[in-house]
Amino acid sequence: MRFTRYSRFTGEDLGIGADDLLRALSDFLLQSGFQQQYMRFFEMGQQTLEDLKEAMREALESGSLFDDQSLRQMMERLQNLTPEQMERLLQGLVEKMAEEGYITVSDADPQGRRQVTLNPEGGGAGENRDAQVRFELTDKALDFLGFKTLKDLLASLGKSSFGRHDTRDLATGIEASGAAKPYEFGDALNLDISETLFRAVKREGLRLPLRIERQDLMVRQGEYQSSCATVLMLDCSHSMILYGEDRFTPAKKVALALAHLIRVQYPGDSLHLVLFHDSAEEVPLGQLARVQVGPFYTNTREGLLVAQRILDRQRKDMRQIIMITDGKPSALTLDDGRIYKNAFGLDPLVVSRTLEEVHKCKRQGILINTFMLASDHGLVQFVQKVTEICRGKAYFTTPYNLGQYLLMDYMNRKTRTIH
Repeated sequence: MRFTRYSRFTGEDLGIGADDLLRALSDFLLQSGFQQQYMRFFEMGQQTLEDLKEAMREALESGSLFDDQSLRQMMERLQNLTPEQMERLLQGLVEKMAEEGYITVSDADPQGRRQVTLNPEGGGAGENRDAQVRFELTDKALDFLGFKTLKDLLASLGKSSFGRHDTRDLATGIEASGAAKPYEFGDALNLDISETLFRAVKREGLRLPLRIERQDLMVRQGEYQSSCATVLMLDCSHSMILYGEDRFTPAKKVALALAHLIRVQYPGDSLHLVLFHDSAEEVPLGQLARVQVGPFYTNTREGLLVAQRILDRQRKDMRQIIMITDGKPSALTLDDGRIYKNAFGLDPLVVSRTLEEVHKCKRQGILINTFMLASDHGLVQFVQKVTEICRGKAYFTTPYNLGQYLLMDYMNRKTRTIH
């Protein structure tokens, strides 16, 4: 039988809330492997409780968890803590995050049971176990991080509110913002009562009972609001954390913000995540926080294939692929399943097979918008060709403005005519 047991920590927590902890630890929780870029590759979900405590310790010592008024006082209190008191404080903060539902902590024993004591008696025992104990972010934590990122991005854009995907077409929907029109077969029966009665009175005169004919019916028009299916393609090749810059963590944050935006403001839309590297695969949004880059090449064609399969299942007015990358295509999955790799220049075979998939996207009406995180000549040349074929958009961005560009592009798609 599997079970989890928590023991309550009743000591002082310096008044730090779980929300404040999550906000301060967002970079650590969504890390992309940048800190280990010269070490061996780590599989997903390898963060331990010891790593979490160390990140908390750094956040405490940096003062990011305290406001300006209490910063000096809190820093003095931290400096006076003994190592044992600091360990108890960290244990309490971990417990608080678990009790608030932001993380789950598990440790399998040889009998297959999960028994975790977040505040073990005896001090040192907890420290020895922390290196083996794993933790994971919950959906609640991901939703919080998505909301936080979205709020920060919209604040930088100067946007206080945003709506759904409006189009130039008028339709008889629930929200009425256009002039009334005579009812036609196929219209939603969203009656304009006053206009309908006025037409009936005009035809029949002021007599009772008032007879309403079909030609009297007037319906309200509302702006046609389209639905959109989006596949976000994230490049997780090793170059995303090289050259002294972490490009993958901002991309993960943007994905969380976009997921939160769609869930809250565009409930008719859908968002799917595809990682492409030596190959490509769809990753549930709930696993996004655990994703890291690896020693991979860039198989853009395979990512487009997976994205097309996903969009084929969607019945939406608009279908689009948002591709975030910093490198030109350098890998290709051959017909026999082998991976052909060439990191030097634009390999004609790789590029030609990739552009074939771009042409297929165009024939299916799938728009491709590309966000480049590098200005490499080969990448720019390839993206220009993709944009020319699909009539999409290409953006040269940095990790600092990626979110603003992507969200502006998504929310500004309000003028496409649906035929």
